[in-house]
Amino acid sequence: MAADMQKAIEEKEKGNAAYAKKDFETALKHYDEAIKLDPANIALLTNKAAVYFEQAAWKNCIDLCEQAVEKGREQRVDYKIIAKALARMGNAYMKQQDYENAVKYFNKSLTEHRNPDVVTKKNEAEKLLKDKQRLAYIDPQKSLEEKEKGNEYFKKGDFPGAIKHYSEAVKRNPDDAKLYSNRAACYTKLLEFQLALKDCEECIRLDPNFIKGHIRKGHALMALKDSAKAESSFRKALELDPKNEEAKDGLLKCLKGSDPEARRKRALQDPEIQQILGDPAMQMILQQMQSNPEALREHLQNPDIAGKIQKLLESEIIGIR
Repeated sequence: MAADMQKAIEEKEKGNAAYAKKDFETALKHYDEAIKLDPANIALLTNKAAVYFEQAAWKNCIDLCEQAVEKGREQRVDYKIIAKALARMGNAYMKQQDYENAVKYFNKSLTEHRNPDVVTKKNEAEKLLKDKQRLAYIDPQKSLEEKEKGNEYFKKGDFPGAIKHYSEAVKRNPDDAKLYSNRAACYTKLLEFQLALKDCEECIRLDPNFIKGHIRKGHALMALKDSAKAESSFRKALELDPKNEEAKDGLLKCLKGSDPEARRKRALQDPEIQQILGDPAMQMILQQMQSNPEALREHLQNPDIAGKIQKLLESEIIGIR
């Protein structure tokens, strides 16, 4: 028995030497001889699996690692050996771009032994899996269908419903700049100006020449009281289309913004503004805006109220950050 064990060690060393020289067929022969002499030695199985890995024989590698794990648990071997076999399975799945199984076996390995290298590989596999799932979900035709549904909800004044469909459209076609612009319009209607600004910036990143992206960004910045940046956005829109009336109007409002108190006083002379401010229901809503922003969102479901609040924002009678 001792002679067999010694012979197994010699065969293993010959296998290691051949492996180091990348003579994989010779390495397999020596590891097979070693396994015959010492079948309980789990390290021999993992070494042989390493050869299969180098030969891109992924199934053979995985099957052998499974045997190593099973025998290792029966023999209660060092948990690090089991962790190594599980990690190798994860690596084999990675090579096949089977990221779901790669994550699964990297996690199993980490439950046995927390190796920093395996943590890094698991994180990489999770990222690749997420990217693969995202790309698999892309479908321009379904995106167009969701966009059209969003347009219908927008026309009805159901802005949360429109956002839901525009968001699904974005997932189905994340490189369509117009989808972000459409969703930004909804966020603006719901007074979610930071979200509107974020969507406008993504829209512009994807298509710097899409004029509505710059105009809607300008409106969002004005609502956030950042007149200087808003002016820049409207000027960029006018570079793209010097005759665009909405961009001209936005720029004019920015230029008048140097004296906000004077503009506010002029707005208070507007009969429509006076009527809105004199409405007891609107007075109650404006009071609630200061103490309970969530209540405001409920009121904004009403297109009539949303329009009145938008009017007050545009005239800078009120502001929201």
